[in-house]
Amino acid sequence: MLQDVEARTIAKVTTRLVPFLIVCYFIAYLDRVNVGFAALTMNRDLGLSQTAFGFGAGIFFIAYFIFEVPSNLLLERLGARTWIARIMLSWGILSGLMASLPWISHVSGLGNETSFYLLRVLLGAAEAGFFPGIIFYLTLWFPSEYRARIVGYFMAAIPLSTVIGAPVSGLLLYLHGGLGLAGWQWLFLIEAIPAIILSIVVFFYLTDRPADALWLSADEREWLSHRLLLERRQREAVRMYTVSEVLFDPRVIGLSLVYFGAVATNYGLSFFLPQIVKAFGINTFLTTLVSAAPYLVGLIAMVWWGRRSDRAAERRYHAAIPLFVASVGLALAALFDNPSLKMLAFCLAGFGIFACLPVFWTLPTAFLSGAAAAAGIAVINSIGNLAGFAGPFAMGWLRDHTGSYTDGLLLLGGLGIIAMGIVLGIGHNDALERPPSSALPE
Repeated sequence: MLQDVEARTIAKVTTRLVPFLIVCYFIAYLDRVNVGFAALTMNRDLGLSQTAFGFGAGIFFIAYFIFEVPSNLLLERLGARTWIARIMLSWGILSGLMASLPWISHVSGLGNETSFYLLRVLLGAAEAGFFPGIIFYLTLWFPSEYRARIVGYFMAAIPLSTVIGAPVSGLLLYLHGGLGLAGWQWLFLIEAIPAIILSIVVFFYLTDRPADALWLSADEREWLSHRLLLERRQREAVRMYTVSEVLFDPRVIGLSLVYFGAVATNYGLSFFLPQIVKAFGINTFLTTLVSAAPYLVGLIAMVWWGRRSDRAAERRYHAAIPLFVASVGLALAALFDNPSLKMLAFCLAGFGIFACLPVFWTLPTAFLSGAAAAAGIAVINSIGNLAGFAGPFAMGWLRDHTGSYTDGLLLLGGLGIIAMGIVLGIGHNDALERPPSSALPE
């Protein structure tokens, strides 16, 4: 009977929350990386060098880093639906303003480069807290043994945003001349609208905690709340962290460095892959289609590998092996000149990059809870996402100074290897993810 309640509850919560959160993250990630597709024509129109573009693409993450922890603590205090709705509304507006770059540059007198940097900073500040907020939110709804697959479903929005968003972005780049706007301006405008609409839906659709979920039956609410309470007590019996302690905890810092390597491989590739593929000599639309191939592989890997980790009840090696695969793929892509072999190598890298991510996020949520979990997840994500600045900037700088992407890809692969070494060196208590005994004291 208890198993029946568990199955019903998890099925209901998954059906209610996960598809909607996937859509939200799909829009968030598309608005974050669509600058990579806009660059196919925007850089020429604005006179941006590869170094300037890489700096502007990456500076988003500096603001993201600064505002991440405060944002996640506010989410824990104010509730997910209110704070996530605010985040989506503000980033939607700012993403749409990217279409006004020439006008902003002219009116402000700042110039195209500085205006580009400014809007990317504001966009990073607006979006700060969204991803770690959702990861924290999922810990309030799903027991530990389900988390890798659930986070995998949610984060599938990353490769999905490229598989679907790449050809859509490619088509939008052909909308030249309408209302005097270039195709890249239409891209920013049109892709900003869903975020603004969804911000309203989020406020009325999300439920903050299981105890408030009237769409669950009474026995389902009771089972889920009790199970999550037992898991929290199980973690806190080992160690109960305060917010200030978690900010300087060696394991949290170590996981931050692991995530730095994982993020570097992801963003260093995603911002420049369309330009690498364009150099094969194909047109803009075909470029966006071909660029989507590693992300299709990553989409499959993310879902399959997360489920595999849950079934095996093993996390550390399931995080480390994909990092090695990603590094090998990036190194091979750097060494191959043949376009077909280069794309096969990028697909191998895509498998590793995306298979790692859902398993990685089970590591901190296994030993953190409450406000400490909100802070710890935000610290890891904010430090890790500094690689979203460093990776693209290094790729652009190395491209401008060497005339090739080879050194940049080898650098990304090296960061993946370092991340693999750290994750293998960090201890992980698998017992904290096993179903807790109901005999724990009330």
